[in-house]
Amino acid sequence: MRNKGFTLVELLVVMSILGVLITLIAGGFRTAQTRGRDAQRKSDLKEIANALELFYSDYGKYPPESSSFILACPYNPTTGSGTSCAWGSGEVTDSKTIYFKMLPDDPNSSQTYIYRIVPGSDDQKYQLFARLENPEDQDCLAGNCVSPPISITCGGSKICNFSTTSANTTPME
Repeated sequence: MRNKGFTLVELLVVMSILGVLITLIAGGFRTAQTRGRDAQRKSDLKEIANALELFYSDYGKYPPESSSFILACPYNPTTGSGTSCAWGSGEVTDSKTIYFKMLPDDPNSSQTYIYRIVPGSDDQKYQLFARLENPEDQDCLAGNCVSPPISITCGGSKICNFSTTSANTTPME
C-alpha cells in the first residue's frame, strides 16, 4: 500500500515555481512604485511651472531664488523680494493672490526639487529640476537618465536628470 502525499522532488519543484513567481511580482511592484514616484515628480514640476507663469503674468518676472528655493513665501511686490519657500510646506503668495497653497516636496526624502533663475536673465527665465529614478525614462535630459548633461545636484550625490523650464530657456542654459 502506497502513502498518499508528495515526494520531495514534487515539493522542491512547487517551491521553486513559487519562488520565481514571488520574485517576478516583487520586481514588478518595485518598478511600478518607481514609475509612480517619477510621474509624481513630473506632475509636481508642471504644477509649479503653472503657478510661476501666473506670477509672471502679474509681475512681468518670475520670483527670485536663493539656494534652489523660490523666494515668495510671502513675496513683497513693493521691494521685489520674498522669504524662502520650503519644499513641502511653503505657500507662494503676494498677500493678495495664492499662487501655490503648498509647494510639493520630492517623494523621496533624500532628494529635493531645484528652482533656479537663469543668471543674467533679470528674473525672466527659470528652470526647475528633479531626479527621476527610472533609468529608462524617455523624458530625462538629452534622453540620458544615468549621466545627464548637467551637474546640478538634487540631493546627496544625485545629479538632476529632468527639467521643466520657462518657454524662453533650456535646461542647459
